[in-house]
Amino acid sequence: MDRRHVQVLALIAALAMAGCGGGGESAPDAEGDAAAGADALPIMALEDVKPSQSGLVWQEVANTQIEVTYDRPVARGRDLFGGIVPFGEIWNPGANDATAIGFTRDVSINGNPLPAGRYSLWAIPDPNRWTIIFNRQADVYHTPYPGEDDDALRFMASPRRGAHMETLAFYFAAVEQKDAELRLHWGETYVPFNITVP
Repeated sequence: MDRRHVQVLALIAALAMAGCGGGGESAPDAEGDAAAGADALPIMALEDVKPSQSGLVWQEVANTQIEVTYDRPVARGRDLFGGIVPFGEIWNPGANDATAIGFTRDVSINGNPLPAGRYSLWAIPDPNRWTIIFNRQADVYHTPYPGEDDDALRFMASPRRGAHMETLAFYFAAVEQKDAELRLHWGETYVPFNITVP
C-alpha cells in the first residue's frame, strides 16, 4: 500500500471515528462529535499545500474493482498538449508519484487484454493519436519512465475535445453492466478508455 492509500485510509478512519458516538447519544451530539473530529485535523499553511493535490477514483464494474490514484496538476492558463506536455514524448498523466491504476480482475481496454494487477499509466500525446502505456512498475515517480521491458500493454487512443477541465481528472463517464468508459481529461482534451470486464 503506497503513501496516498495510507493517507486516504487514515482520513476515512479519522472521520469514521469522529462520527461514531455512544448508543445513547442524540443526533446533534453526534454531529458535534464529527465537527470536533474535523477540528482535530491539522490546519496547513497555504505555502505547505502541494500545487498538484492527490486524487483517487474508484469504480466497481460488475464484480471488478478499478482504482486510479494520481496527483492532479492545474492548467493555470498554460498551453498543455504541445506546450508543457510535448507531443511525441512519454508523459505520466499526473504529477509527483506516477499515476497508478489497478484492476482486481483481468480486463479488456479498447479491445486489448490486460491482466489483473496494478500499473503505472503513461502516454505519448500526439495531435491526432495517443499511445497509452500500462507499465508493471506501479509505485514509481512520474519521471523517468520505467522502460518498455516492463510494459504490460500499449495501444493507440484518439483524443477528443471537451469542456475545459482546469485540474487534470480521471473519471468514469459511463458504467453499464460490464462496460465502462474511463476518461483522462485536462484542458479541452480528453482521452476515453473503453474497459470491459469478464
